[in-house]
Amino acid sequence: MKTERIRGMYDILPKDVGWWRLAEQAMIETARCYNYREIRFPIVEYTELFARGMGEATDVVGKEMYTFPDRKGRSLTLRPEGTASVVRAYLNQGWQTQSPFQKLFYIGPMFRYEKPQKGRCRQFHQFGIEALGSLDPSLDAEVISFAWSMMDRLGIGGLWLRLNSIGCANDREQFKGVLRTHFAPSIDQMCADCSRRIGENPLRILDCKESQCQSFIEAAPGSADHLCTECADHFTKVRELLDALGLDYEIDSRLVRGIDYYTRTVFELMSKDLGSQDTLLGGGRYDGLVKTFGGPPTPGLGFAGGFERLVIILQERENAKLEEAGLDLFLATLGEEGRNYAFALTEQLRRGGISVDIDHRGRALRKQLTLANNLHARHLLVLGEDEATSKNGKIKHMDSGEETEISLETDSIINFLNQGA
Repeated sequence: MKTERIRGMYDILPKDVGWWRLAEQAMIETARCYNYREIRFPIVEYTELFARGMGEATDVVGKEMYTFPDRKGRSLTLRPEGTASVVRAYLNQGWQTQSPFQKLFYIGPMFRYEKPQKGRCRQFHQFGIEALGSLDPSLDAEVISFAWSMMDRLGIGGLWLRLNSIGCANDREQFKGVLRTHFAPSIDQMCADCSRRIGENPLRILDCKESQCQSFIEAAPGSADHLCTECADHFTKVRELLDALGLDYEIDSRLVRGIDYYTRTVFELMSKDLGSQDTLLGGGRYDGLVKTFGGPPTPGLGFAGGFERLVIILQERENAKLEEAGLDLFLATLGEEGRNYAFALTEQLRRGGISVDIDHRGRALRKQLTLANNLHARHLLVLGEDEATSKNGKIKHMDSGEETEISLETDSIINFLNQGA
């Protein structure tokens, strides 16, 4: 029997969970401020959802998805991203006709079969938002502002934006022709993936990270220079709104993102405070995706980022320290009567909202006191036969060592602890 974990899939241990909660809470609180509602969707979807939505030629669909047949022979896939599932849910709920403007956020695990490395896993955890039902440039600026605000909330500084527009569907097709013309004379000197991409989707060449391809990519024309009037106006207005918000951005006319559904605005949020200037999150518009899935023409946009990378950033910051929550109270016991009384009292206090624990191994008082320290208990109460009989005891504040006589009635203990909170 194999008991080791699957490669690229990791346990999130108790010592690290606090960092994850910190990042998750920043997402949840930012969503509340921007009026985005939470959506939770299945881990498994029909494979066609991702193949059609993300594009058959993308690396995610072609190389990285966990796909398998169910017992009826239907092809299912562990979700590799969230946008396609949100759009599917949008259509399933009939929002396209009943309530077409939706602002949603999600948090949850995704799956991609790729080489595990620091901050990149085969089961990874993503946070993201999706806003559907508006073409207005103000929504582009709001989505970017949401991402920026979340990172501000986490204290990540030096933020800047890589920003581009890849235009509408017609612009994309025309720009593909421009790229084929540019790369054709040198494609034999580029990597095998780029040789394949020039026929399937030359936009993907711009996303290549192979060193042998970089000089040709750097010399390539930019998509922002090949926009129709409407898309160019939209991009201008997005930039004006970002300027009004005081958000720092740089135009990168070769930024395309790695998924085929993107249109118009695309962006990646970076931090200059990180040595490698790695991407914190990325996103953009996908104005044709709802129609691809059989719905009416409905614009949309969003972003997604990985919690693994974000948690590493939080942990590696200078003077990074996570405040231990600790227990409100630890009950140490002497003798069988004290132990029985403490057990019943523990349950009553928990139901009153107090975090409290006892020793479950029947150990000596000294080891119980050590456990109370290890659990960072704020208060200690020792219960023996005398306390169980008199229903009175001494509660000790662990930091100051101060002891206070107290009635062992549940309400008395709860009031005392809440006053000292």
